[in-house]
Amino acid sequence: MTMIKTKATKYNNPKRLAEAGRTVTDKLNAHPRVQWLESPHAQIFVHQNFLSDADCDLLINMINSDSTPSSLYETIKTEGFRTSYSCNVDINDPDIQRIEKSICDLMGLDNNYSEVLQGQRYEVGQQFKPHHDYFHEAEEYWKCEERNGGQRSWTAMVYLNEPEAGGATAFPQLDYKVEPRKGMLLMWNNMGLDGRPNLNTLHSGEPVIAGTKYIITKWFRLNRWHGRRGV
Repeated sequence: MTMIKTKATKYNNPKRLAEAGRTVTDKLNAHPRVQWLESPHAQIFVHQNFLSDADCDLLINMINSDSTPSSLYETIKTEGFRTSYSCNVDINDPDIQRIEKSICDLMGLDNNYSEVLQGQRYEVGQQFKPHHDYFHEAEEYWKCEERNGGQRSWTAMVYLNEPEAGGATAFPQLDYKVEPRKGMLLMWNNMGLDGRPNLNTLHSGEPVIAGTKYIITKWFRLNRWHGRRGV
């Protein structure tokens, strides 16, 4: 019994996740350009004009040159669930390192604890249906993810452009939608104040109605993410 408890604590430690939530929240609340979205049920923040137009255009070009159909874990593969294109950027690119550092500095999180920055492109009709970014530990994929950094803590997402219509990030449990704005950084804690998965962070990328939507997403983990160092 002790061994099972120790293993669970290593990969999904509510105390450490709650502490990370408090630390990041305090840092964001103290920043003059960060806005809390004032939901009592989730910690969600935005920073307008976080990325410059030049950086947004740079990332859009990277996504267009190296994107493939977005993937899903086998247990949640449902037709039409996630229909976008994705691109894992080159972590050795100086511009990517600079952008990643700016996100980490703002949030006060270690880049070694984050997954590789991922770009996504949504064309007309494409979407990502309601889902959680945290890992469901009863699913088969958790056996791999628990050793590859453990539970996800925070999500950071930047809108790289504004589609002509559609493409909002919706939080149905909160009855709230975030409309895309070029360069805006959206951040939320996937855990609750107690450091356990927050069901209220259910969210979706609504279908694009006109134009194309581009975003980048960065997920942070409880522990070091092994994929960053190739080990």
